[in-house]
Amino acid sequence: MTKFEIRGLRADVLISEDERQEILKGVDLTINSGETHAIMGPNGSGKSTLAYAIAGHPRYEITEGEVLLDGENVLEMEVDERARAGVFLAMQYPVEVPGVSMSNFLRSSVSAVRGEAPKLRQFSKELQGAMKDLSIDSSFAARGVNEGFSGGEKKRHEILQLELLKPKVAILDETDSGLDVDALKIVSEGINRAQAANDMGVMLITHYTRILNYVKPDFVHVFAEGRIAESGGPELAAALESEGYERFVKAGA
Repeated sequence: MTKFEIRGLRADVLISEDERQEILKGVDLTINSGETHAIMGPNGSGKSTLAYAIAGHPRYEITEGEVLLDGENVLEMEVDERARAGVFLAMQYPVEVPGVSMSNFLRSSVSAVRGEAPKLRQFSKELQGAMKDLSIDSSFAARGVNEGFSGGEKKRHEILQLELLKPKVAILDETDSGLDVDALKIVSEGINRAQAANDMGVMLITHYTRILNYVKPDFVHVFAEGRIAESGGPELAAALESEGYERFVKAGA
């Protein structure tokens, strides 16, 4: 039973050498194995900052609080150690890595997380099976990481990593953005498949409720002004869909 706890997290974004701005202003959240928590909120509320601060992005500096994975503070770990411990981040804007093939990148990542390199034949079979499930053409295995990929193809690749790495907790930063209806269904099925196989906790950051029709949340949290302003069940997402975020923006202003 995995427990992922964010306690009193405050963080600044480093704008320049001499300028910084506080974005996270005391975030508290607990995610248990198998739970899906949807994080919703207006632009600029700090949702992506939360994701990148937990992952260890150098542009964000934690000033207070802790993030515990089964009692261990991941903020005391290097970025690669956080990944090996079981924290996964699917980025809103996946980067291209020219010259590194998808298959080599994924095998290296799996080797680092699992502690040993899988046998090549075994890994190839596992990779091709996962790619088929996500409707990724087998030829993509030889292409550079995200090089020349469409937005939807990049997002499928993020979920391909998720299925192969089998983390304890997955932070998915607007994985639904830029996806058409068919791609949204495929990506959602991949998330559900990975969660069912590994009983992982999921933090799903999104603006819209459409992905929540496929990835059913246990809890919905409204993020505003750098903190969680309100929490509830799936009915809260439905209310946000009809009412918007105006009352939270006004309350935080």
